[in-house]
Amino acid sequence: MKTTKPLFHHMGRIAASGVLMLAAAVAGAASTATVNGVSIVIPTAAEFEKATGIKPLDKPLNIRVCIFDPVGNSGPAMQYAKDMVLQAKRWNVFLDIRAYTDERIAAEDFKAGQCDAAAISTFRAKQFNKFIGSLDSVGGLQDYAQVRTAMNVLYTNPKVAPLMIEGPYQIGGVVPLGAVYVMVNDRSINSIEKAAGKKVAVLDFDKSQAKMVQQLGAQPVASDMTNFSGKFNNGQVDIIAAPAIVFRPLELYRGLGDKGGIFRIPLAMMSGSVVFRREKFLKEVPDLDDKLQKIRNFVITYLDQAYALIDSVEKDIPERYWMDLSKEDKDKYFRMMREARLQLTQDGTYDPRMMALLKKVRCKHDPSNYECSLKDE
Repeated sequence: MKTTKPLFHHMGRIAASGVLMLAAAVAGAASTATVNGVSIVIPTAAEFEKATGIKPLDKPLNIRVCIFDPVGNSGPAMQYAKDMVLQAKRWNVFLDIRAYTDERIAAEDFKAGQCDAAAISTFRAKQFNKFIGSLDSVGGLQDYAQVRTAMNVLYTNPKVAPLMIEGPYQIGGVVPLGAVYVMVNDRSINSIEKAAGKKVAVLDFDKSQAKMVQQLGAQPVASDMTNFSGKFNNGQVDIIAAPAIVFRPLELYRGLGDKGGIFRIPLAMMSGSVVFRREKFLKEVPDLDDKLQKIRNFVITYLDQAYALIDSVEKDIPERYWMDLSKEDKDKYFRMMREARLQLTQDGTYDPRMMALLKKVRCKHDPSNYECSLKDE
C-alpha cells in the first residue's frame, strides 16, 4: 500500500503557497521531490523574480492568514505554511498563520476580520466570490482536459481578473484538487432510480447538493468536511461524493467494504481557493492587480504538477472499486446535471457568468454536443 502522507503533504503545500502568491513570494531555494511517483519541482526565488519582474516589497507587509487544515497545527498545510513563513521574510512579508480544523469557523473568522486572507475550499469561498465559487458546479467541467482549459482562462485572461473581485474580497488563486466521484456502499445502487430512498451525505453549507439529492428521491443527511467520511465508514449514510485525494487519508475503503463501488464519472471538479481582503492589500501594494496577473501567469506553468498528482492518486485506488457506466447512462447523468445547473443558476445559487464560461469550455472540447446549440446556459 502506498503511503498517503507525502501526497497529502504536497497538496497542502500547493494550497498554502497560494497565500504567498498574494505577497509575490515563492520558495527561496530550488528543490525537486518525488511524490507518489511524480516529480515535483519548486522554482527558486531568482527564477520567480526573473519570470515576473517582481522584487521584494519596499516596506514590511504583515498578513494574518486563516488556513483550513483538517489535522490542525501539525497538519500538512500548516507544516508547509510554517516553512513559507521563513521564506516570506526575504520578500519583506511577515505571515501570522492560524490553523483551523473546522473550515466553517475559518471562514467566519476571516469574514469577521480576524484574518486578512484564508485558504479554504472553493465550495466555501462562494460566500466571498460567487463567480469563482461557482467553478465547482455540478457537471460544470466533465474531464481534466476541460479543467486545464478553464484554469488557463482563469489564470491568464485579464478580462476574468475583475470578476475575482466582489465587494471587499478578492480571489488570489485557485488550485485544482480533482474530480468528485460518487461512492456507494452497495454496487447494486447503479442507477439514478436506485438511489431513491438512500441516505446521502451533503455539505450543510452547500444547498445545491441537498436540492439534487431530493430530486433523486434520496434522503440528504447534513454533514461537513470533518464528519462526512465517518458517517460513510460507519454506515450512517449509503452514498457520499469525494475526490480521490481523500480516499486513503479518510479510509473511505472502510465505507465501501466488499460490496461498494465508485462511479467513474465526475459529479464536479473540486478546487481550493485563497481569498483575501482587497483593501488591506491594495493599501500596502498599490500595483496589486498588476502583480497578481504576473504571478498568475507564472503559477499556471506549475499546475501540471497538481494534475499529475491527481492522476497518481486516482490510479492508486484499487481497480476493483471502479464502476464504469455505458455511454447511454453517462449521457443521462450529464443531462440530469445540466438540468440541475440550470435550476440552480435560475434560483441564484450559481453565477450565470461562470456558467457561460464553463459551457464555452465544454463546447470547445466537444462542439458536437447537443447543448452547444442551446442558449439557456
